[in-house]
Amino acid sequence: MSRWQLDMRKQNAPESSDGLRLPRVLGLWMAVAVVVGNTIGAGIFVKPGRIAADAGSFPLIFAVWLSGMALCVLGGLCLAELSAMYPRSGGLYVYLREAYGPLPGFLFGWTEFLFARPASTGALAVICISSLFRIFGRNSSPWEMIPWVLVLIGAIAWFNVLGVLWGARLQALTTIIKCALVLTIALLPWILTALGKPSIHTQLLTESIPPMQPTLATQIAAVLLAVMWAFNGWEGIVPIAEEVKNPGRNLPFALLGGIGVLGFLYLSATLAYHLVIPLPEMASPENREHVAELLLTRLVGDWAGSLMSIGLVLSTLGTINSNLLTSPRVTYAMGRDGLLPKALGLLHPRYKTPAAAILFQAAVACFMVIVSAALIQFTDYFQRRTIFDLLTDCIVFASSLFYTAAIAAMIVLRRKQPDQPRPFRTPWYPWIPLAYLVVYVWFITSILQEQPIEGIAGLLLIAAGVPYYYKRNQNP
Repeated sequence: MSRWQLDMRKQNAPESSDGLRLPRVLGLWMAVAVVVGNTIGAGIFVKPGRIAADAGSFPLIFAVWLSGMALCVLGGLCLAELSAMYPRSGGLYVYLREAYGPLPGFLFGWTEFLFARPASTGALAVICISSLFRIFGRNSSPWEMIPWVLVLIGAIAWFNVLGVLWGARLQALTTIIKCALVLTIALLPWILTALGKPSIHTQLLTESIPPMQPTLATQIAAVLLAVMWAFNGWEGIVPIAEEVKNPGRNLPFALLGGIGVLGFLYLSATLAYHLVIPLPEMASPENREHVAELLLTRLVGDWAGSLMSIGLVLSTLGTINSNLLTSPRVTYAMGRDGLLPKALGLLHPRYKTPAAAILFQAAVACFMVIVSAALIQFTDYFQRRTIFDLLTDCIVFASSLFYTAAIAAMIVLRRKQPDQPRPFRTPWYPWIPLAYLVVYVWFITSILQEQPIEGIAGLLLIAAGVPYYYKRNQNP
């Protein structure tokens, strides 16, 4: 018997509120597919134009993409240790609870349950439906799209209720499609050039335009905000660790392998965009959210741009599925622990999935889409934003707070629980977590300075969980 198997005997997965257990059915490659598929969504396709406008030069843009990947690697090395220590449903909720006590863990789960993942699900559903409308040549207002957005979220939620393998298989299929799509963007200019149709223009890499952000620090912060949205979800395997086979080995491999795949795809696609499309054109308002379609249209023809829209539909579909596959496990773990209503900690008696948690998150996502559309229509501050931008900027800020706390939790647990079995140990400790923490503290401070309303709103939503937590504890 291996060391990992011995460790697992000491850490049997707890039962749900109704005495059932989550089955360990996901192997290594399925776990890697969850990491990659949970992360690749709309970011690499719809954010490059906004990044170009904010930064104004390719060297700065590429350097920030490299920095974003490096941050994910640093974080992945730390979460690999934590996830192998605690291979249970809940992910960061479990690590924060073990390191700091029940309240910080609860606040993470509260934010995931009430805000972050529902907002992500809603934002991606909006992009999915708008891309679908574009395929059919329709320009629709947000209110015309909303009924279709609600139907889409409900359908994918029910698919995940049917079983973790159904959700994981859909995840694997859409991950293959998404990787193929990003690879097409990354490789097509080189393939066409090799076939005698010059498509690469290296002089474009030296172009610059006046950036929208006034200083170098604000340019870096704005680009990093978009880059971290594109990477948002790289930790997506840890909430379903309880359903991964041989987690002491497979979780670290899945995290680091998935981040490596993502980094290669994103950096290659970013280089391709800038080798084909002039920076002023990429940054123009009408093209900012359609750079991928513009690249394929320029290289192949109008039909390829339409094909890209289809690919974007499938890509966002996969990430919505991933949100409804992974995040409800955090809600389920909190319901099982008595921190949320008991019904959320139950498994479906037939499908053995956290059905109530999945359906609740889908309902909150639908509510957030409707509220965001109302804010954009009826308030001056938000009228310059899209539903997608409004939701995604808030998500990155809230997520960054808890990523920072979770990485710090590894340092705390090294001191607090030195004898806890660690099938994987983060190398170069403590420099790896400290480097991550320094950058993220600067990043969070920059967001608060540049987008105070979104940042303060995120803090208030997190803080709203404190009175609920104490009321819940007083009235179990």
